[in-house]
Amino acid sequence: MNDVMQYVQRDSFIERDARSRAFALLDRGSEREILDPFDHLESPWLERQGVVPAADDGVVVALGTLEGSRTVVIAIEQAFQGGGIGEVSGAKITAALTKAASESRAGRPTAAVLLLETGGVRLQEANLGLAAVAEACAAVLELRAEQPVVAVIAGGLGSFGGMSIVGGLCSTVIMTREARLGLNGPEVIESEGGIAEFDASDRALVWSIDGGAQRHALGQADDLVADDTETIRRAVASAIAAGPVDFPASRALDVLRDRLAAVDPTDPPSPAALPGRFRDAARASRPPAAPDGEPEQHRSRGHRWLAALATSAPSRIATTVLEAQGCFGGGDATLLSVVPDPTSPFHRARHGEVGLLESLALAERITSIVAAEAALPATQKRPIIAVVDLPSQAYGRLEEMVGLHLHLAAAVDAYATARAAGHPVVALVVGTALSGGFLAHGLQANQILALDDPGVEIHAMHKPAAARITRRSIEELDALALDVPPLSYDVRDWATLGLCDDLITVADADDPSDADVTVVRARLDNAVESGRDGSRSLEARWSEQQAGDRRAATRAVWAAMTEQWR
Repeated sequence: MNDVMQYVQRDSFIERDARSRAFALLDRGSEREILDPFDHLESPWLERQGVVPAADDGVVVALGTLEGSRTVVIAIEQAFQGGGIGEVSGAKITAALTKAASESRAGRPTAAVLLLETGGVRLQEANLGLAAVAEACAAVLELRAEQPVVAVIAGGLGSFGGMSIVGGLCSTVIMTREARLGLNGPEVIESEGGIAEFDASDRALVWSIDGGAQRHALGQADDLVADDTETIRRAVASAIAAGPVDFPASRALDVLRDRLAAVDPTDPPSPAALPGRFRDAARASRPPAAPDGEPEQHRSRGHRWLAALATSAPSRIATTVLEAQGCFGGGDATLLSVVPDPTSPFHRARHGEVGLLESLALAERITSIVAAEAALPATQKRPIIAVVDLPSQAYGRLEEMVGLHLHLAAAVDAYATARAAGHPVVALVVGTALSGGFLAHGLQANQILALDDPGVEIHAMHKPAAARITRRSIEELDALALDVPPLSYDVRDWATLGLCDDLITVADADDPSDADVTVVRARLDNAVESGRDGSRSLEARWSEQQAGDRRAATRAVWAAMTEQWR
């Protein structure tokens, strides 16, 4: 009875809306909201689709102190569009984190708290939502170097999709037992892989994989707390008081490698056995790279372009990740691509998906390049070119068990760190670039180039799945895309959103001729020079010069954030 009464008397954090959650964490009398609903900064894309927008676009930003420490709290409202992130909500998150970073560098330390209740990208804004998540990832990393960034996941919706990568980049993750954390929601995995891959109706299975207690047992949540407002507040205050984290989870590559080596994908453990496997993981050597014996006719478009552009024969740094050397911008460059391997032991990552092995291999290789050239001037740092042709991230039960969100976060961290360190990072999209796979391998680049070809498809989700989730037919989605460019699967529409630095016409994207390769080489040379000479941030993407009116709402958010932050 005492336990029951204690639970009843708790001040439930889960039952609060986003605004009251944000204000409940800050010291009373210090809090003020920035960009509140009266500013009417709402999505410009929803009404066109018959969806009523929210005046705050589902994100609350509150600035104040927490136990005396200056803190910005960013809360996502799950009741609006399932907490999905669109252009405006994503811009609010990125602008607030970036302002906190600049304040911290100016001697006014400002920590951040992210209250994550989200399904990820808002599919009604698709490509702009995907871009917004990539920009939020970069902003977390910028602030994390100065002050703690704390993720709190406290409700039954949890954090999924690209925002789980954002969570994986945070200094500290705090969860309740009721909360969930994963990259792919159970329903999405079931939709992509079938009920045998993941039975989304099995609630016990769902929480045994994604639940707060399991993520804490795996070391993917730093603190497991009760659903009580004051308890959560104390946990957040303690994380902020501890200061910046020296060894964040997304950079603990040895730990990720050890733990992945402890899992046999051909005989995966049960969720209950996995924490023990992780605890017992011993340092494992890197498995030997597989020989590059794939027949030419079976090679993916990404493989063909990487081989055509390289000055050395490609080698495999994992069974599904190729590396080659090239010469771009007047110096040596490294090219990386994720490619299919029908023999991969991870059966949900056999068709070029970015999964556990792929993310880790990319992160380790990029990190080694950055470390080896840390002392070089920026003019001599090696360009890193991501050749992108991938269907998505891996949709698998084992991937979710092990923590795919954290592995993708490691790849995002590595690419963003290379860019910030002065390495020109260029993405060349030659085929498909979807969802979390593109977030991990491409969207952190200084420069993004794409082939102007019908086989190039960039989006937040496969079209049939997007139709199911938005409850529209494929024909309806195609019709809406004529008026809502972020919905379009056409690379030419995507190129108008400010994300494409160069759209390249070739004669044959599937089988590039010498003339095609010469054209693309020249454009890559230009991209490397632009990446070396230009800004190391992603802010050019929403400039009027690059995006025109397509990201006017983003610019409005940044202007208002700058004005009201004072």
